[in-house]
Amino acid sequence: MTDNYPVLQVALDLIQLKRAVQIAREAFEGGADWLEAGTPLIKSEGMDAVRKLRDEFPGKEIVADLKTMDTGGFETELAARSGATINTIMGVADDGTIMEAVRSGRKYGCRIMVDLLGVDDKKKRVKELEGMGVDLLCMHVSIDDQMMGRKFTGELKELAQATNLPIAVAGGITSETVSAFIEAGASVIIVGGAITKSAKVTDATKEIRKAISTLRSVPSMFYHRYSDEEGIRKALMEVSSPNVADAMHKKGAMVGIRPIKPGLKCVGPAFTCRTIDGDWAKTVEAIEKARPGDVLILDAGSRHVSPWGELATWSCRMRGISGVVLDGAARDVDDIMKMDFPVFSRSIAPNAGEPKGFGELQVEIECGGLSVRPGDWVIADDSGVVVIPRERAVEIANRALDVKERENRIREEIQRGSTLSEVLELEKWEKNQ
Repeated sequence: MTDNYPVLQVALDLIQLKRAVQIAREAFEGGADWLEAGTPLIKSEGMDAVRKLRDEFPGKEIVADLKTMDTGGFETELAARSGATINTIMGVADDGTIMEAVRSGRKYGCRIMVDLLGVDDKKKRVKELEGMGVDLLCMHVSIDDQMMGRKFTGELKELAQATNLPIAVAGGITSETVSAFIEAGASVIIVGGAITKSAKVTDATKEIRKAISTLRSVPSMFYHRYSDEEGIRKALMEVSSPNVADAMHKKGAMVGIRPIKPGLKCVGPAFTCRTIDGDWAKTVEAIEKARPGDVLILDAGSRHVSPWGELATWSCRMRGISGVVLDGAARDVDDIMKMDFPVFSRSIAPNAGEPKGFGELQVEIECGGLSVRPGDWVIADDSGVVVIPRERAVEIANRALDVKERENRIREEIQRGSTLSEVLELEKWEKNQ
């Protein structure tokens, strides 16, 4: 056990113990100080997760992230007897639960870290916790809140000035941001995904260790989270439509819409257009009224008469439109392919309709079997087209990044000789009938 702060704690928020142990080995090689048996790992593997980490890493600080809300004494004893040296209790738990955890911790040699997640008046609660004899505090932005683009609000510095207890921080910390948390008063830096999702865990840990030691920001290619329109676009350009579909629980994909030319991608808010049987007047009008960066989403009303061709595509390119998704027929595809402009359509037909002016702009339409509203976000690539409800765009963009990051580590483990089934322990996790 060390009191030499700041320390680096690695949160093993996985569900496979074998993977967690290997990642822990690599993290210690990179300079990690403490290990955390994350809540998902304990829920998946039970206290055997803590026992295994203790057996594998004797003499190391092991945190059992039980997030205890009741039976504080019993769960602290359970953690300590399994090999943990720190147990986490929720700050919103009853005072009796916390005090009993402290008593049990004193008896069994297990320190108590109180997680302030969900506590409204943190400064008031910290004073109460000090009086109860807890050992550490934890400022925590939950994973789900991170996906909403939420970050620390500046409370850390105020809290550090209000208490002498060591404060741990957790919530999307990377080598780019860690120095700011230390300067604000953090004593324990808890890092999860920026280490555990890395293909090269040892190298990633070294980068964060370097940032802690030098108090300088070390650039990171991954693990950014975004909160505005520019960030949504940047995030979606980094991921694939399958990443987004996974983030949406396998929903949001259009059916039957394919790229005119493979290898091109478009991302942006939807500008919708409904027309009838190849009438191309409204499609041309949509080009003029859409913003640069928008994706035109067209319900053409016919698969056999085309409202879209080369000249409309040129107009889109000159206006800065991101791309076109057409539930209907495109034509002039040889010329469109030469332009390297992303057009996705259901079919191809040489004959065009007439500009009669029927249809509507910026209304809810159906395209590829999905309802699409103006402002919904669209990502289209070789794997297909996915639509994200506008009110969930920030969340889904960040969750798609999380999906991609997790796959980076899985890919690395497969390339080391495992199969996908072995990495994910699929037989173990088959649904019981």
